[in-house]
Amino acid sequence: MATIQKRKKKDGTITYKVVIRVKGYPTLTATFDKITLAKQWIGEYEPQMKKGKHLTDYEAKKHTLNELIDRYINIELPKRNSADYQKYKMQLEWWKQHIGNYLLSKVTPALLSECKEKLITEESPKPKGDKKTRSEATANRYMACLSIVLSKAVKEWGWLEENPMLKVSKYTEPAKQDRFLMPDEIKKLLEACKTFNLDGENYNYETYLFVLIALSTGARYSEIHKLRWENVDLINKQFYFLNTKNGENRGVPITKDLLEELRKFKKVRNIKSDYLWTTKNGQKLIDMRVRFYKVLEESGIKCRFHDLRHTVASHIAMNGGSLLDIAQVTGHKTMQMVKRYSHLTQKHTAQLLETTTNEMFSEIK
Repeated sequence: MATIQKRKKKDGTITYKVVIRVKGYPTLTATFDKITLAKQWIGEYEPQMKKGKHLTDYEAKKHTLNELIDRYINIELPKRNSADYQKYKMQLEWWKQHIGNYLLSKVTPALLSECKEKLITEESPKPKGDKKTRSEATANRYMACLSIVLSKAVKEWGWLEENPMLKVSKYTEPAKQDRFLMPDEIKKLLEACKTFNLDGENYNYETYLFVLIALSTGARYSEIHKLRWENVDLINKQFYFLNTKNGENRGVPITKDLLEELRKFKKVRNIKSDYLWTTKNGQKLIDMRVRFYKVLEESGIKCRFHDLRHTVASHIAMNGGSLLDIAQVTGHKTMQMVKRYSHLTQKHTAQLLETTTNEMFSEIK
């Protein structure tokens, strides 16, 4: 039931307070300068209230996208893996900057589609090589990040009736091609790391060791980048990668050659920080990706840092390792992710099956 209360202020102006009460729901109130606006508001909200849909519509007109994102950053984002925290926060800040002031009720598929186009046309804050804009795959990641937040508003917080991002088509991404380096390329890359010089100061040893760890462990960039000396066990010859992308901890053996390099590096380590890759004052982590891609430019090798991970997995497979062996080293959470290397294990599998059947049928030959 809706009622309109006419009120007169001290200055003589008239206002109209609307009260809508429906059993089982919180009372809604609003004040207007004109009775026509008050009646329009009743006509809009009273039917929704009787259907139980008024609350989400009311919240969508009450909160901005900025408020929604800030709530997610403060409450939900800290629960995610630490490796994703900065990336997700950066992406969400982009959405705040471009459409954060919009009410949630105004965040439509059409508006999101405009942003989708802007994502691949504006200059990227982290351009790679000659490409200055974001890739379509990167744009899809930005859209997926906001979609997670909008879904939270729909399913748990009651701020939206539906997720508008679900109506926005994603860019078609090219099929992923796993690139791995052959021994001659690995040699060329490591030699380029040793002679690398950045801004007149020689950083070759750190860069060389960083890439060597990647090629010796198959670890992700974030796992190597956040290594602390307490997680490098030179006595038991183990790396301990903690709180990884899939939320698990993983130990990976340190090979003999890598062990010697780590011992050398520890003697000249930056004692101002427990992290391996820090600036001289020990306050910040060095962006090793910048160095890596500069090395690639000088060496002429075309690959991504993530391809070093594929390189390790591929060579394990080609040297007789099983898919389970690959998963244990690289930390892939599901065997489905590791099956991309199954064609490389076929030769070993065929040899294993041949040996097994020869033994099984030895008595009948």
